[in-house]
Amino acid sequence: MNRAVLAELADLIKLWGRELGFQQIGITDCQLTQDAEHLRAWLDAGHHGDMDWMAAHGDKRWRPEHLEPGTLRVISARLDYLPPDTEPVRVLKDSSKAYVSRYATGRDYHKLIRKRLAQLGERIRHFCEEREIETSGRAFTDSAPVMERALAQKAGLGWIGKNCMVINSGAGSWFFLGELFTSLPLPIDESDEPNQCGDCSACLKICPTDAFAGPYQLDARRCISYLTIENKGPIPEEFREPMGNRVFGCDDCQIICPWNRFAHPTAESDFHPRHGLADGDLLTLFQWSEEEFLERTAGSAIRRIGYERWRRNLAVALGNGEASAEAIAALESALEDSTPLVAEHVRWALERLRSGRRRRRKIRRTQTER
Repeated sequence: MNRAVLAELADLIKLWGRELGFQQIGITDCQLTQDAEHLRAWLDAGHHGDMDWMAAHGDKRWRPEHLEPGTLRVISARLDYLPPDTEPVRVLKDSSKAYVSRYATGRDYHKLIRKRLAQLGERIRHFCEEREIETSGRAFTDSAPVMERALAQKAGLGWIGKNCMVINSGAGSWFFLGELFTSLPLPIDESDEPNQCGDCSACLKICPTDAFAGPYQLDARRCISYLTIENKGPIPEEFREPMGNRVFGCDDCQIICPWNRFAHPTAESDFHPRHGLADGDLLTLFQWSEEEFLERTAGSAIRRIGYERWRRNLAVALGNGEASAEAIAALESALEDSTPLVAEHVRWALERLRSGRRRRRKIRRTQTER
């Protein structure tokens, strides 16, 4: 195949990617041997928790050509998602508010990114058809056994930081990734983003649940994102208080990262907050009926955890908040029709709030006696 034509196409792919709204496009090969070793060690340590799907699919996860036969290159794309003016630190400090990971305050990203990758694939196909070049490909967005962070790093989109996120020196880490597998032997982009974490360990220290076993080593079983989203059972008691008001995911290791001072607010209206989810009132959200939950999380990544786990998470957050009469009344009322899973967390929250009130009354009595 003509190298000049392939080089021309590679340049066009990056142009088309920008036209479709992606902030950056990179092209890499399928060699993920070192990353596969890291994954196997992570799995052997049990750090994946109940995410058994991480160990499934054989070698398809680190051999793209086995997942999609004929694949020679992976086109990696990134798309900024940080909503403007959502003040994550302010929300985290307000115990009456529910903190939702910033990626989930708007519409679910899967359909948008997959659609745009498909459009990119169509432009590639038309280019090749006009030149009678055979091609095949497939788009992915966090929906198949794809090592997207490793591929993004190889494609020059950034480096995998100590918090296991892909970090870009000019854009931080608040972005989604997507991939387009292709059978075309396109020229490969050499990574120009060396690891620049240096001696910084802010992300490791800030983690509320000490989820990092070390730099570049996340124990998902301790991670609030795992506990509030992937975990289908009770949240272990040792992690409930550290969860604070985080009811869906956690962004602490991104908020603290110095490189995120270069992050750009997203221009995508679909990623802008809906239904007040960027700073929703805990009591209001907890009192949603299942119908309200389904209506207000339609098209949102939050929908995937379901109403039961949503209430479980909110109960924990209420238990970490102020011991107001309204919060206690709402929790007591919820006991009447809660599932066993939710009821367990409601009782925990009630015990914390009631004991807090008892302690305050005792302190006031002591002060009066003095």
